[in-house]
Formats: sequence, structure tokens, C-alpha cells
Amino acid sequence: MPSSPLHQLYRRWIDEVWTATPGALTAVVAENFLGHWPDRTVTGREGLGSIIRQTHEMFVDLEFQITVGPIVEGDYVAGRWIGRGKTADGEMRLSGNDMLRTVGGRIAEYWVESTAAVLT
Repeated sequence: MPSSPLHQLYRRWIDEVWTATPGALTAVVAENFLGHWPDRTVTGREGLGSIIRQTHEMFVDLEFQITVGPIVEGDYVAGRWIGRGKTADGEMRLSGNDMLRTVGGRIAEYWVESTAAVLT
């Protein structure tokens, strides 16, 4: 599988940004970031950092794995991921599809569709 800078950027997005690795937001995400979730729009690194903190407050032992991609076309990157974590309701499985637009080697815009389910 090819490993271009945008392939590596997506891996950092999953492996560092979403695991709240210190410094990852600044290194990977553009300052004027714009994120599109089905129920909200998030602006700036600080807005994204807030979403990530909220996600980590809901889960214990949260981890993600890329299952498809990343697929790179021009300045766009797409990928599919799964995640697992524990909540008060039990172990949860998450899955999602990402589409990202990059500018200057950082993620500038993000669209996501995701689901979560309690595992029995």
C-alpha cells in the first residue's frame, strides 16, 4: 500500500488526534478547521479539541483502528475506522467513515458519519 504524506496524515488523525496525543491537534489540524457532523458544525482546533475531550469523557479504554484506506485523491483523504471503548452501559463498538480536505499538509475540513452500538 502506498504511503504518501496524506496517507500518513490520516493515520496521525486516527492514531494521535483522536487518542488526544499532546501536540497532535497543532501538528495535524489547520487552525481554521471546519468539521461537519450530522448534528453539528465545529470550528477551529479548539472546537475539535472540545469534541475529542467529550468523547474521552464518555469512554474508558477508547481505541481506534483504520479498516479501509486511507484513500487519497488530490487534497482529499477518505477512510473507514472502527473503535471500541467502555462506558457505564458496557463495551461499545463505534464505526465511521471520514472524508477530509487538506490544506498545506494539515486537515482543514472534515465530514464524518458514525454509529455506536453496545456489545453484549
